[in-house]
Amino acid sequence: MKNKKTSAEREKDLNKVIKIDEAQIHSHLDSMVRETVEETLNRMLNEEADRLCNAHRYEHTESRKDTRAGHYQRKLHVKAGMINLKVPKLRKTTFETAIIERYRRREASVEEALIEMYLAGVSVRRVEDITEALWGTRVSPGTVSELNKKIYSRIELWRNRPLTKQYPYLYLDGLYLKRSWGGEVRNVAILVAVGVDEDGFRGMVGICESAKEDQESWRKFLCYLKERGLSGVELVISDKCLGLVEILGEFFPEAQWQRCMVHFYRNVFCDVPHNKVKEVAGMLKAIHAQEDKQEARLKAG
Repeated sequence: MKNKKTSAEREKDLNKVIKIDEAQIHSHLDSMVRETVEETLNRMLNEEADRLCNAHRYEHTESRKDTRAGHYQRKLHVKAGMINLKVPKLRKTTFETAIIERYRRREASVEEALIEMYLAGVSVRRVEDITEALWGTRVSPGTVSELNKKIYSRIELWRNRPLTKQYPYLYLDGLYLKRSWGGEVRNVAILVAVGVDEDGFRGMVGICESAKEDQESWRKFLCYLKERGLSGVELVISDKCLGLVEILGEFFPEAQWQRCMVHFYRNVFCDVPHNKVKEVAGMLKAIHAQEDKQEARLKAG
C-alpha cells in the first residue's frame, strides 16, 4: 500500500526541486524596467526632434524646418537606476526638450527622495549608501549639499511669504529640537505660530529658530509675523510662558489670551501620582466639556 503524503509534505518535496533565487529575479526585473524606461525616453526624444524639424529622419519634404546632426550621449539617474540617453542634435537650432531639462542629471523623484531623506535626519554618509543600494550609483556629499541649498531657498520663500488672510485665532508655542552647531549638538528653540482663518481653516503662519524661548525671542518672532501682514487676531492661545504673555499686548492690544488646555493638563500631571494620571485626565475632560463656567464649577465641586 502506497503512503499518502500530506499537502505540507508534498510542498516540502516540491521546494527541493524548485529553487527560486529572489535576488536574481529582482536584478532581472530592475534591468527590464531600466531598459524599458531608457527605450521609452529615447523614443520620445526622437519624436520631439521630428516635431521640431517638422519631418521624420531622412524624410525629404519642403516643409522641413531643420535637419539632424547626430546625437550626444547623456546619463540620467531614475528610480530604476542609471540609463543612457541619446539626445538629438539639430543643425540650425539648439535642441531644447520638454521631456528632460537641459543639464539635468537626475529625475525629479530621485532628487525629492534625497531631500526627504536629509530632512528626515539621515546623515550624508547614510544617504550615499542608500542611493548606491537603490540606484546603483553613489551620490556625492556635494550633490546632497546642492540639493539642501535648493530646498532651503524654497523654505525661506515660504517663511517670508506675505500673510494676506486674517487669523482671528492664533496658537503660539515653542518646542526644542537638536541640531549640529559648530561641530557639536545643541538644543535650539523652534517658535511656531498656527492660525485659524475666518473660514475656520487652520494653517501654519510662521516658524522661526531661536537660541531659547525667552521674552526677547518672542518679541522678534511676533515682530516678524506683524511685518509679514498678520492681522485680525482676536484670541491668542499659548502656554503660560511669562516671556510671551507679558509682551502680547505690544502686538495685539485688542486680543484676549487663553491658556492652552493641553499645556495646562501637562502641568497638572506633573504633580499627580503616575497611577492617578488617567483618572485625573478623565475628571479634567469632564469639567471642560461643560457648556459654561457655572456648570464647569459645579462639575469640579
